[in-house]
Amino acid sequence: MPEQQQSKRSPRLHVEGAILGYQRGLRNQNESVSLIKIKGVDSKADAEFYFGKKIAFITKGTAADKFGNKFRVNWGKVCRAHGSNGVVRCRFNRNLPPQAIGGKVRVMLYPSRV
Repeated sequence: MPEQQQSKRSPRLHVEGAILGYQRGLRNQNESVSLIKIKGVDSKADAEFYFGKKIAFITKGTAADKFGNKFRVNWGKVCRAHGSNGVVRCRFNRNLPPQAIGGKVRVMLYPSRV
């Protein structure tokens, strides 16, 4: 296909992630720190690339805002690794609700640390 006929798509700026739960011990859990498993990240060294990256937890509300948007976004940031299997600890502006466990997040590929 010639280049003129290809559709102009913006580059992908995020990676999918899954919410595993909260940071916890045997008897206590810390709801302000969420554990996220990023797709394609399987080691602590791989997780280091994502430190400081923004995370978006997107939900859909019933009422639209003044711009007609029904989506809500809770922003967070990757803080550090959790263990050696590529799980990361994240802090969000508002703590994630318990219903979010098992759900999806978008790990944005910005801001860059390069």
